[in-house]
Amino acid sequence: MTDRLLLIDGMNLLFQMFFGMPARIIGKNGKPVQGVLGFVAATLKIMRMVEPTHVIVIFDGEHENARTQIDEAYKANRPDLSEADESENPFAQIDYVYRALDQMGLVHCETQTCEADDMIASYVKAHKGETDIVISSFDSDFFQLIEPGVRVLRYRGNHSTFWDDAYLMEKYGIRGCQYVDHKCLTGDTADNIRGIDGIGPKTATNLICRFGDLDAMLLNLEEIERQRLRDAISSGVERLERNRRLITMDDGVKLPYAYEALRYENTLMTSNEVMKAIGLF
Repeated sequence: MTDRLLLIDGMNLLFQMFFGMPARIIGKNGKPVQGVLGFVAATLKIMRMVEPTHVIVIFDGEHENARTQIDEAYKANRPDLSEADESENPFAQIDYVYRALDQMGLVHCETQTCEADDMIASYVKAHKGETDIVISSFDSDFFQLIEPGVRVLRYRGNHSTFWDDAYLMEKYGIRGCQYVDHKCLTGDTADNIRGIDGIGPKTATNLICRFGDLDAMLLNLEEIERQRLRDAISSGVERLERNRRLITMDDGVKLPYAYEALRYENTLMTSNEVMKAIGLF
């Protein structure tokens, strides 16, 4: 069997499941556990879809985000859950998620100095070409890592999709290596990154396809016929450079586990079995 490395964006999946479950579920401990149950069920389904030989689940740790030094507005739109009631706070269930992952035999870790995105990008850089790689996350930033042998799984149950270069081209008209430049132009409301005024996805695609990349576009601004568009880009050069620093993942992060330590022996349990094993059902 060909090796396949599965990299799961843990916090992204936890938030998706916590806020996406149809109803609050109370566990044996008398506390809400819908986030844990959703996470476990989704992880098991993802494993069946991907059939990995190696797996790691990476979570964002509690530490200062270096990207806020580039732009203090970065992710400033995210709600502060520190004072939220545990029934409204996915972090209140994370210890049980870790226990569930241990029960399932899956390696997991929290980042200490970087974002989970950066560590995932570093695993991709370290092992692409020697193994098939699947990144499981709903965060579109991972599209920048797409290339032959590297895909992104956007998990949505029976409506899940695998994104490769062909699918990205079909949906956005660009390749993975052009995604950062595309997003620099459009911005990202999820991360509170402002793009260039008047540039939406279609205009960004047209510009990137015409010039090839952001640098070539900036060197040939005079070729852009629309005066308003040319002026908007010209006045936003500093913002574009800042956006590129915010959006580009750091793939030079030290990896906490060697590749062989991530080997997974297929002993899939059911969701109920896992929840009972960690004392929630």
